[in-house]
Amino acid sequence: MTLQSLLSTIQSPEDLKKVPMEKLPVVAKEIRETIVQSVAHTGGHLASSLGVVELTIALHYVYSSPHDRMIWDVGHQAYAHKILTGRRDVFPTLRTYGGISGFPRIAESPCDAFGTGHSGTSISAALGLAVARDLKKESHKVVAVIGDGSLTSGLSFEGLNQAGHQKRDLIVILNDNEWSISPNVGALSGYLNRMMTGKFYTSFRKRVETLLKSMPHGKMLARIAKKGEELTKGFIVPGLLFEELGFTYVGPISGHNLDDLVKTFQNLENLEGPVLVHVVTSKGKGYPPAEANPERFHGVGPFNPITGNSAGTGTLPTYTDVFESAILGIGRENPDVVAITAAMCSGTGLIKFREAFPDRFFDVGIAEAHAVTFAAGLAREGKIPVVAVYSTFLQRAYDQIVHDVCLQNLPVVFAVDRSGIVGADGATHQGLFDLTYLRHIPNMSLMAPRDEAELVRMLRTAVSAGRPAAIRYPRGVVQGVDIPADPKPVPWGKGELLVVGKDILIIAIGSTVPTSLYAAEELKKRGFSAAVVDARFVKPMDASLIVPLVQRIGRVLTVEENALAGGFGSAVLEMLEEHDVVPQAFRRIGVPDTFMEHGSQAELREAYGLTDDAMIAEAVRLCSQGRNLLPSIFNGIRSRLEKIV
Repeated sequence: MTLQSLLSTIQSPEDLKKVPMEKLPVVAKEIRETIVQSVAHTGGHLASSLGVVELTIALHYVYSSPHDRMIWDVGHQAYAHKILTGRRDVFPTLRTYGGISGFPRIAESPCDAFGTGHSGTSISAALGLAVARDLKKESHKVVAVIGDGSLTSGLSFEGLNQAGHQKRDLIVILNDNEWSISPNVGALSGYLNRMMTGKFYTSFRKRVETLLKSMPHGKMLARIAKKGEELTKGFIVPGLLFEELGFTYVGPISGHNLDDLVKTFQNLENLEGPVLVHVVTSKGKGYPPAEANPERFHGVGPFNPITGNSAGTGTLPTYTDVFESAILGIGRENPDVVAITAAMCSGTGLIKFREAFPDRFFDVGIAEAHAVTFAAGLAREGKIPVVAVYSTFLQRAYDQIVHDVCLQNLPVVFAVDRSGIVGADGATHQGLFDLTYLRHIPNMSLMAPRDEAELVRMLRTAVSAGRPAAIRYPRGVVQGVDIPADPKPVPWGKGELLVVGKDILIIAIGSTVPTSLYAAEELKKRGFSAAVVDARFVKPMDASLIVPLVQRIGRVLTVEENALAGGFGSAVLEMLEEHDVVPQAFRRIGVPDTFMEHGSQAELREAYGLTDDAMIAEAVRLCSQGRNLLPSIFNGIRSRLEKIV
């Protein structure tokens, strides 16, 4: 059978149902080949999607999507789902600009019942879908597939708690890719599951329950029988917790045995109320490099599909690499510094710190809100916690930042990685809101480095600040500047005038500073003199530097990789208002009021006008307006009037 010869006949879940059971393993093999070949070209979440191929096939074989609703928690495990639901032909466009998303999206397919991208949301959303189904008196199934890592999310337990209380028909699939079942336990568990979900057993159980309740003290007898059943299962299978939450527990079963998966899902028709099916899978299944190193292939860039080696080798380190070295050095100098991550030790650059200081490193799992309040507790007792987290995930801990850290003015440092345009992961992962949601909180300080040397200096500044402080830095390689052997903290709240000019003032922050410097050079070739300020701090902002420059030059252009609404440019305007300064012309460059799609960072900067060409064009336009007039006549007249008064 040639590559994808069977898969090419499947354009929908209905086509999959026509495939004989004995040929489903061939479909699984061809799906894996399709995923590996495509992700090798585009990059993506490989190991997690390879691990759920059989599970995905079984779900679509038994249930009818989109009539039955399936929600994939996080969504990075949904590649096989996309291939089986009409997107096989466009799968090579995965995560590319204008192509399909790397996560489920309602707008992309009716088979994507709910958009996901962050973990822990599936059970709550699925319960909402199930309640709506019942209110509308419909009868379709609702299935949530959640990974074991996502169960560390508090939101998952909140959803489980209410779902168990509601007693709605709801199926939760726990994709456990850490548990290793021995053959004996697996075989015994499989037998029990087939027995306990079979029609005879469920019918017998109902008859016994009815009989017991008809007897004197029947309700008590029924409860005793139920507890006896739970204890029997609890000795053999690890489902007592879920049973106590109100779920019927089924499992663990192999997530790579299609016969067991299909029969189990078919047998769930015999059960009422919420059911949790514990499925054990292996990340990276079927692709040896990913099986050998599932962490590396969790989220991977383009690679050679034959060898698994990365397609390119960069010569420059990333900002995350620089942070990793810097926090390690600070940890050696200061024993009070501790590091915290939310299941992203490698992604946030804390592996070396963990190895050097295991007792001062804490991975709290996918629980960002807990990470922040945990850090606040540490800070209250004199420690200096550094919470390393992606910008998009820090959003999940907003209340804790406000209430537990900033309200109490505790010295927690937030190392906000992947800020700005992240790229191919798309709208759920772009770090475009942190300047907005952090800068307005009282007691919070916020800074952004223009290069790797500034990142190292700012980290030292934040650690020694004695107050809440956040540093946001981008995804990708550094600028290639030298890092001082003995880096000093940056002056608190002070920006830096990098280029002197008289026609226009460009005020930039973080990753936009190098672009602004290049734009100033190009403007000079066109006869315009541009001053460039690296603000360094979004809060507190250096009014003593910026205000006189605005008064003298008059025309102002702010640049940021953040949402314009409430972002850096807004902060500059607010500062000018406080100082009663009205610029001659003011223009903000940033991200408009929209969710940014997926694509490469370069493509997205081009699409949203964040390139040096766009900046130059806007600067020329501002400079050309009333160029023969004195800069900021209004401010000049007012200054003279103030002297007279």
